Amino acid sequence: MNRTLCLMLGVLCGTALFLDARPLSGSDADYSLGPDSLVKPENPQGSLQIHVWDQSKVFPGTTRRYWVYVPEQYDPSQAAALMVFQDGHAYVDPEGQFRAPVVLDNLIAAGQMPITIGLFVDPGQIGELPEKPGWRPTPANRSLEYDTLSPAYAQMLLEELIPRLRTEHQLNISDDPAQRGIAGISSGGICAWTVAWERPDAFGKVLSHVGSFVNIRGGHHYPAVIRKTEKKPIRVFLQGGEEDLDNEHGNWPLANRQMGAALKFKGYDYQLVMGTGGHSGKHGGAILPESLRWLWRDWR
Repeated sequence: MNRTLCLMLGVLCGTALFLDARPLSGSDADYSLGPDSLVKPENPQGSLQIHVWDQSKVFPGTTRRYWVYVPEQYDPSQAAALMVFQDGHAYVDPEGQFRAPVVLDNLIAAGQMPITIGLFVDPGQIGELPEKPGWRPTPANRSLEYDTLSPAYAQMLLEELIPRLRTEHQLNISDDPAQRGIAGISSGGICAWTVAWERPDAFGKVLSHVGSFVNIRGGHHYPAVIRKTEKKPIRVFLQGGEEDLDNEHGNWPLANRQMGAALKFKGYDYQLVMGTGGHSGKHGGAILPESLRWLWRDWR
């Protein structure tokens, strides 16, 4: 199925591309997408379809959009790997900062990632969904779902959405945590870590972009908790920005460095890459192909 046709549902036009309304700083503007983030016509093109779901028992009363990416090489007789992305609208936008489906197309074609199903999930809204996805207006349930240090969001994925991929969408997905990754930006970044931290038996790879490891709902405790907890089988890629936020919740660059230091202290397989930008996806998008290559470097 042609990706462009799947996206002609009014899904991405006018989508918010930044986590705040400020213009790009000079250091953010320095980053640009490389060839692995651009469509290569010679490579197989996966399909991308949008769905709406309002039946959560973990977060009752919420409605959310989610997108399902299926690579053209997918064989239903073989269990595929899985990558989950929070704030899915930002990652699927074909004109956005990440363009994750294009990156998946190119890395899968190059043999640098396994055949991977992509699940792109937006936060829950209370009541009707806005006409278009994005961060404006802020989804009502976003902070509760993403910033809370609890197993609830992992429970929703593992007991509700991933089973839905298997039943409603009839996809064969691996149960091996080494074949599952989870990613997100800002509060979605700390959410990705929380999911793997709570359920390392289900997710073994984490990708966090300008992660909010600050005191929105207690996330600043993670570095201390990591240091005092037995090491878990999680591979982690953290991306941060030197000009990221500094407000009443905390200092984002410092918080990401504290996470990196704690992961190093406990001997985790991790990377911390600090760019020069602010609270946006520009740097994370520019290095998304390399980030995914590193996370999946030994997938074979």
